[in-house]
Amino acid sequence: MSDHPETLTIGELARRTGIPVRTIRFWSDSGVVPPTGRSVGGFRLYDVEAAARVELVRTLRELGLDLPTVRAVLDRQLTVGDVARAHVRALDAELHTLRVRRAVLDRVARQGSTTEEMRVMHELARMSADERRRIIDDFVQETFDGIDPDAPGAHIAQGMRTMPAQLPADPTPEQVDAWMELAELVSDPDFRARAREMAVAGAHGERQPEEPAPDPAKVTEHGGRAVQEGVAPESAAAGEILHRIVDPDLDPAERARLADRLATFTDRRVERYWRLLGVLNGWPPFPSQVPAFEWLIAALRARS
Repeated sequence: MSDHPETLTIGELARRTGIPVRTIRFWSDSGVVPPTGRSVGGFRLYDVEAAARVELVRTLRELGLDLPTVRAVLDRQLTVGDVARAHVRALDAELHTLRVRRAVLDRVARQGSTTEEMRVMHELARMSADERRRIIDDFVQETFDGIDPDAPGAHIAQGMRTMPAQLPADPTPEQVDAWMELAELVSDPDFRARAREMAVAGAHGERQPEEPAPDPAKVTEHGGRAVQEGVAPESAAAGEILHRIVDPDLDPAERARLADRLATFTDRRVERYWRLLGVLNGWPPFPSQVPAFEWLIAALRARS
């Protein structure tokens, strides 16, 4: 027993609380369970309230708190409610990470991915929300670097940043696939160069003389029907369809310039980018317009 009836030795405190002596000694050295004094022989002594403090420290540690946070709670710099709320947020983040990893593994199981694909997916799954956001921000920054933010068309940059910071809490297989594909797409140097070309041309084109532009609705309607019906762009039937979209009086040089301008802004992979964003954000799907514009471009060039 201790020399003082109101105090406990570290061994007595250990027996009363069921916590090993070495653990109490470590907590004591860390300042969360400080001794109230020393015995004549220099051994640590604790008051009877230390047992309750030890029990609280054990509870907080089992909740996952580190010792500095435990000490802040015990010193009343933080309330238990503050800590609980912080841990709820941490647990939510951990649960989200686990759901993402489960979704990634499910994709691997469904598609029989290669070792390299699995490595890439694993890295993406481990990324924080900020790191995933940075992938898109870096792509947008490179694409629109030096372009006047007030230039017509520059608002596309903001639209291209709409990849969610994180996947939904319980992502669908389609969202996981879209997430993986989008990350790979924006990392492709060829795609980056193509997006940059379109951005620069869009800003530069506003300073050029106005040229006739076809109505997108007419392109989709007539060009899309031509694609569905298999009408060759160079055929006689295509000429009749073409004249429903553009002015029949355009001379060959004007048709060539129009075809080149449309080709600059027509790209299947860029459209795919927007489709993937739609999957991730839950936007309603939209019909592809690129095939109709590709048909129009070919029809114009066939007559220029």
